[in-house]
Amino acid sequence: MFAQKAVLLALLSLAFSASAAKNNEQCDASTKTVVVTKTVAAATATGTAVLAAGGGKGASTGANKGGNNTGSGNAAGSTGAGSTAGNTGKGGNNAGTGNAATTGNNATGSNAGGDAQTSLTLVQSVIATGFENDGQDQPTAGQVPSLTSSNNFINFCATVPNLPITNGQQIKTGSCNPAPMGIIAATTNMPSSKFQFPTNFATIQSNTNFTIKMAISHLETGHFTNANENYFAAPQVVNAQGDIQGHSHVVIDPIPSLDSTTPTDPTQFVFFKGLNDVAQGGVLSVEVAGGLPAGTYRLASINTAANHQPALVAVAQHGSLDDMVYFTVSDNASAAGNGAGTAAGNNAGAGAAATAAATAVGSTATTAANPNAQKGTTGKGKTTGTAANKGGRFGAKGQGKSRRSF
Repeated sequence: MFAQKAVLLALLSLAFSASAAKNNEQCDASTKTVVVTKTVAAATATGTAVLAAGGGKGASTGANKGGNNTGSGNAAGSTGAGSTAGNTGKGGNNAGTGNAATTGNNATGSNAGGDAQTSLTLVQSVIATGFENDGQDQPTAGQVPSLTSSNNFINFCATVPNLPITNGQQIKTGSCNPAPMGIIAATTNMPSSKFQFPTNFATIQSNTNFTIKMAISHLETGHFTNANENYFAAPQVVNAQGDIQGHSHVVIDPIPSLDSTTPTDPTQFVFFKGLNDVAQGGVLSVEVAGGLPAGTYRLASINTAANHQPALVAVAQHGSLDDMVYFTVSDNASAAGNGAGTAAGNNAGAGAAATAAATAVGSTATTAANPNAQKGTTGKGKTTGTAANKGGRFGAKGQGKSRRSF
């Protein structure tokens, strides 16, 4: 009895199955859907399709191709969110834009095995994970959090669409520069400069040629790019000894007085020159043709890498990489006796007038420091007595020359 019921139930089941199959014969789409599902499942089993999770158009194509659309800007598959998953499946062969190239896509280190410097894919070995830290794990009063990024800020300029890309140009209205900083100089290779002329508080003759001289160390000079086409357009690099390859500049700003405390206007300078040549004996120089009109000035250096960006070094706490001096230009520097200039090595040779000026700025203190001052020698750098009467010829160590020699 039970056997007969079992047979009857089996026959009824077969009948229902046949009827269902007949009713579905015209639904080709359902049949194809089953095939796609099986394809995706098989791809998932082999590790090539996280694609199914992405969904979107072209999911089937993406799973089958596994992310081999190198450089097309579209990950495996045609379009849709599934493209990113297809890219993951093949380990990073998609150099497209906006397809989550940030993480997990760089196992090969280059675009389809090509040159990393032409690839549009971020190489995993250069990802700075420290950039994900905003610095607030070590709080300091007044400290602000850093911007953060998990992809080295490669698309940072896309966050400021109102600004143009710098693109090697000097854009006066502002821009966003995508070039990385490059090689940072070690503390043992930090550049430094010091002006040899004019020296601090010197007085020189107005409207007369003079030569700026500046000693420089730890900067391999003579490296400069086209400032109109390559401005900030490449990373800083160093030579085999670790010194920055670059050049320097000098700029002279007018100031109200030597004791002025008002900030200057960086757009209002009276002389600017890039020192592009190789330093001679460790000294860079440039002539200020025609000199300067009478007034008070500030002279500063700007030491840079080849692409004109300021020199970058390994630590935040360091001495100034540049030098700055203050000097005066006079219509009658000789008659003024150039007392302050004497201390700086610029005695104009005014005879008795120079002696009086030197006395006015404290030659008595010099004499006390050096009893031989009356015999024409120098104490702490201020020429007095016979030396001044001989036209400003310096005694000890000969610190300076007659202004006429410049």
